Amino acid sequence: MHATRGDRLVVVSAHVGQPPREGEVVEVVPGDGGHEHYRVRWDDEHESIYFPSSDCHVVASREHRSSWPLWS
Repeated sequence: MHATRGDRLVVVSAHVGQPPREGEVVEVVPGDGGHEHYRVRWDDEHESIYFPSSDCHVVASREHRSSWPLWS
């Protein structure tokens, strides 16, 4: 998983009926072996360092989506 500043992270809950947690990447923190982690400002205004796992996906910011090459 790779995210950049401004992207949104969506973390699916492991508990049935609980909504996903969402937040904005404020900072990309380089880690050992190329594994990044992220400082995230969650929708409840709380900030934390997040180590991504398989229950998370990235929603690219509008700025990044507009520059995606759809076809080469």
